Amino acid sequence: MELNPAQQEVVALLGASRAERPVFDPALRTELKAAVEEGLAPLVERANKIDDTIWVSKHALGQVMGCERKYLADEEAQFEWSVALARGSVSHKAIELSIHWRREPEPLALVDEALGRLSESDDRLGDWLQTISEAERAELRAESNDRVVKFLECFPPLKHGWRPVTESRLRYEVHDQFVFSGKVDLSLGRAEGNRAGKVLIDLKTGGFSPQHLEDLRFYALIETIRLGTPPRRIATYYLDQGSFVPEDVTDGVLFAAAARLVDGTTRIVEVLGAEREPNLLAGPVCRWCPVLSDCDVGKRHLEVDNEDSGW
Repeated sequence: MELNPAQQEVVALLGASRAERPVFDPALRTELKAAVEEGLAPLVERANKIDDTIWVSKHALGQVMGCERKYLADEEAQFEWSVALARGSVSHKAIELSIHWRREPEPLALVDEALGRLSESDDRLGDWLQTISEAERAELRAESNDRVVKFLECFPPLKHGWRPVTESRLRYEVHDQFVFSGKVDLSLGRAEGNRAGKVLIDLKTGGFSPQHLEDLRFYALIETIRLGTPPRRIATYYLDQGSFVPEDVTDGVLFAAAARLVDGTTRIVEVLGAEREPNLLAGPVCRWCPVLSDCDVGKRHLEVDNEDSGW
């Protein structure tokens, strides 16, 4: 099929000849594991007092590297599904189905199939989907459809030879105490020995945030420790804009990600274990902070922000 300009850009940004794909030192995996394990070793006994296992996701790392008080508040709050949270899961499931769909993919049909399959699951999302109102289901269907339509418009049809994988789970356990895990929205390509070839992609709506790059570096680190050969490139794709923010993976990127992982996990242990007072860092997320009413720093920030915005 003829590709539109947005689809052509995806092919240009993600494709690379064999000669353009970097070759990495086979010792890199061992060096990264050593950096993480040595950095986390002093935390093991302290973490064991909190829980048998400390689970760390990209979201937890991003939160604790920002406002630690908000991180604690979110950890203590009981998680509840909502349309805003569920639309990502539904749209990603629909995109996964589209890759393996033998007929012409119709976005709404894919969304309905995704909703049906997720509703039948025995997890909390399945329970929530079975109890939502018709209005919530209609809203969820519409917002998920918007994401799927934009993906199919902007991405070229994914050939089987590109080895597309959606919602690829990654997991790294350290010292029988820490578990680092997550799911990559989309991966393409594969490594050939020590020659990198895989690309990890996160799909986003809205605008750019530096946090999005940090999320993908976290995934690239775990993928390198798992496989031994790093991804060739990581990229955030903004569906609303039809644009990429890519980054080539290097040794420096991976060791920086390892240092951030150790730093963030140290902060998690310190604040969960009440070893010190959590720090406060004002920013846009203050608007959705559950402890805003009791936070003078956040309220002052929003007052200034509203004044600057003309409100």
